[in-house]
Amino acid sequence: MEVWKCGSNSINDKRPFMIRIVFFLCCVLLTKEVVSQQITLDSAIAIAMRNSPGLAISKNIVDIAGINNNYGIAGGLPVVQSVNSVSEQLTSLQQTYSNPANNKSSTNASSNQINAGLAASVPVYAGGRIVNEKNRLGAVVSQTQQQYISRVQTLIYTVMLKYYDIVRQQEYVKTLDASIKASRQRLEIVKQQQNIGVANDADLFQSQVDLNTQIQNLIAQQLVIDQDKTDLLTLMVLNPDSAIMVKDTILVNKDIKLDSILSAAYQNPDIQAAYQQIQINQYLEKEVGAYRYPSVSANLGYNFSHTSNPQGFNILNQQYGPYLGLGLTIPIFNGGIYKRQQQIAGINVNSAQLQKDTLILNVHSTAVKNWQAYLNNLKQLETAKQNYDLSQKLLNLVLMKFNYKAATIVDVTLAQQSFESAGFQMVNVNFAAKAAEIQLRRLANQLP
Repeated sequence: MEVWKCGSNSINDKRPFMIRIVFFLCCVLLTKEVVSQQITLDSAIAIAMRNSPGLAISKNIVDIAGINNNYGIAGGLPVVQSVNSVSEQLTSLQQTYSNPANNKSSTNASSNQINAGLAASVPVYAGGRIVNEKNRLGAVVSQTQQQYISRVQTLIYTVMLKYYDIVRQQEYVKTLDASIKASRQRLEIVKQQQNIGVANDADLFQSQVDLNTQIQNLIAQQLVIDQDKTDLLTLMVLNPDSAIMVKDTILVNKDIKLDSILSAAYQNPDIQAAYQQIQINQYLEKEVGAYRYPSVSANLGYNFSHTSNPQGFNILNQQYGPYLGLGLTIPIFNGGIYKRQQQIAGINVNSAQLQKDTLILNVHSTAVKNWQAYLNNLKQLETAKQNYDLSQKLLNLVLMKFNYKAATIVDVTLAQQSFESAGFQMVNVNFAAKAAEIQLRRLANQLP
């Protein structure tokens, strides 16, 4: 009898501690509920896109490409420049002639020279180099735009996965809460049975240990949720210590068709950027080839020259007037550099085509695998929901039987484990189906 009493007191000593733990958890959760800001999926995506430094950098690259897309950069506009100079000189002069009367000498005689000119060079013909370079600059703009779209799609994809992962982890909490509720019910049943002398300390101890373990699991699960929220805040470029609240459910679109995904995959920004790279390399090949052809330019301008030398033979010499001419450059031989550069550019075109084909194959392969995962998880989801409902009914039934001593504490523990496993499986399968759906939509460039 003393041992029984001592065991009973040891349990009673733990009750205040457990009550404090539960009270602390409730206070933490309630506090967060009050001060937390609710975040929806749309707002998370909008904030991430607005604050992302990666997107800002990518947008800057697009802007730079747009600025470079100009005929002046391509060398197709006239070049006008003004060259001016002024010089003052001190010259000692000694001039001796056959006629001594003409001899002349001076010391530190000053002279002044002014030169001014306005020159313009206008390209007339460059073997098609200017046109191809301008087309290449336009292709670079299109490529950077596709790369920017790819960054946007990737960011949205990452935010959506993390957002729905938070939802998944919170669904785990619901299962744990239901299991904790069952454990409390089991503990109360054991206490009632002990009061009438049909239960022992072993059942009481086991029930309390199981409850404590599940409470610890709940605390650990809250850490997972908090860290997921920190990851989401980081993606949104917000203070990682901010308090946010996510209230949502995972709804999977069940109408996705593989054919439509594969057809739309050709509009994937990465594939479009690969097509643009082929065009860029083709224009580069033509640009290099154009250097092997003659080039013609028109040169015009106006020159002014003024030389003043009071102590010299010519006191003043002044020239001015416009000029106009044509310049013709004919490449004859430069060691075969242009020819080899053109061959290398042709090889780069072939490499870009191979990279594009490989990328298309990889995108289609990824789409097919995610489609297979999508279908498989949808099939599993129906079974997982049935198992969850059945395991919940089983747990309630076993608890009822346990209350009437028709089931053992082991039966209750196994039923609880089945219930938790079914709950976790249902949430995981639902999340996996949603993740596959999001990936398919990203490959088809269909994310919001």
